[in-house]
Amino acid sequence: MTTPSDSSGTSEFPIDVIRPLLLEQFEVLDALLAGVQGDAWFTPTNLPGWTVKDIVAHLIGTESLLAGVAAPHVDIDVHALGHVRNEIGAFNEQWVEHFRGASGDDVLARYRDIVAQRRASLSALTQTDFDAPADTPVGPATYGRFMRIRVFDCWLHELDIHDALGTVGSEGGARAELGSAEIFGAVPFVVGKRGKAPEGSSITLELTGPLARTIHLEVAGRASTVPSLSGPATSTITMDSALFVRLAGGRVSGVDKLGEVTLGGDTEVGRRIVENLAFTI
Repeated sequence: MTTPSDSSGTSEFPIDVIRPLLLEQFEVLDALLAGVQGDAWFTPTNLPGWTVKDIVAHLIGTESLLAGVAAPHVDIDVHALGHVRNEIGAFNEQWVEHFRGASGDDVLARYRDIVAQRRASLSALTQTDFDAPADTPVGPATYGRFMRIRVFDCWLHELDIHDALGTVGSEGGARAELGSAEIFGAVPFVVGKRGKAPEGSSITLELTGPLARTIHLEVAGRASTVPSLSGPATSTITMDSALFVRLAGGRVSGVDKLGEVTLGGDTEVGRRIVENLAFTI
C-alpha cells in the first residue's frame, strides 16, 4: 500500500478534492437518469449483458456495499454468466439480477435513496478517515483511493449511458481529470505487460481532445512514464482522448478502432499497444 501522506502532511488523496467531485458526480448521474423514460431504460450498452438500467443497478450495489448493505440473494448462479470473470463481477451481477424486474423509475428512486445515505456518510468523514487503510477494487489501499475509484467508475458509467442513448456527456473537466487518473496511472502496465513493448523501446502517446496530454514512456526492465524521452520515440500513438478512455475501459475494441488512431515509428508495437489498452471492463 502506498503511503497516504507525504512528509509535509499532504495527503495523496485529499478529501477536499475528491469528496465534492464525487458528490457532484452523483448529482450529474441523477440529472442524466431523470431524463431516461420508458423503454430507454432497457437500451443495451457497451458493457456485455448490461442495459442502462443494469448500470444503475450496479451503481446502487457498490454504494450499498460502502453503506454496509449486504448483497441480495438471487436465484441464479451469477458465476455461470458468460460476462462474469471474477468475484467483483459476480457481486455486481447479484445487484443487476436483483433489480431485473424493477421499473426504471423504481431503480432511480433506489439510486437516489442510497446516494442520500452515502452523501450523509461522506459529509461526516475527515482526512484521517480518507487516509485509513481499506480494501478496494484494486487491492489494499486507502479509503480515499477507493473514493477516487468511485469518481472514475461513476464518470465512466456516465459516458456508457450517454453512448448508449446517443447523447453527449462530460468528457473533460474536473471530474474527468480526477477519475481518469486511474486510467493514466495504469498506462505503464498496459504498455509494458499487455502491449509487450520491447526492452529499450520508447513510446510517445499523444492525446487530443478534452483530456489532451502527451505521455512519454521508456522500457528499461519495465515500462515507466518519464518527463521526456532520452532520444527519439521508437513508436508514436496519437488519438482522441475520448477514444482512449473507451479503449482503456474495454468499451470498444482496439482492432475495430485502428482507423481512428495515427501510428508512427514501429507501427507493429504501436498497434499491439492500441489493441491491448483495455485494463478494466
